Amino acid sequence: MYSTVTHDIKVSVQPVFLEDESDPDTHRYVWAYRIEIENLGSKTVQLLNRYWRITDSRGETQEVKGPGVVGEQPVLAGGERFNYTSGAPLATPSGFMVGTYEMTDMDGNHFDIAIPAFSLDSPHGQHTVN
Repeated sequence: MYSTVTHDIKVSVQPVFLEDESDPDTHRYVWAYRIEIENLGSKTVQLLNRYWRITDSRGETQEVKGPGVVGEQPVLAGGERFNYTSGAPLATPSGFMVGTYEMTDMDGNHFDIAIPAFSLDSPHGQHTVN
């Protein structure tokens, strides 16, 4: 599990390699990732937009931007949590993801919160010890 806290918002990520949806022979490797967003503060906030940078093991990067997550723009009062699951395919057996969520509070203040960088590792990659 990967976690970080920004502006009293905790984001935790748990990636899982999906062997059944992957096909190494065609260079398709798929991961699901479960995200939990927890409001540790007292102000109510809303998630407006997401930004992801996805990098494969060759260093090729994709950027994903858009409103909300999984079709929602959740509102979280103090102490509330929002969970969702999404996924990402890569053409290589490993990589990593990192990103931000654009949030707003009920006073109209906009701010970004960090999504921690997390590793996408499959059993099909070459593993080396550094």
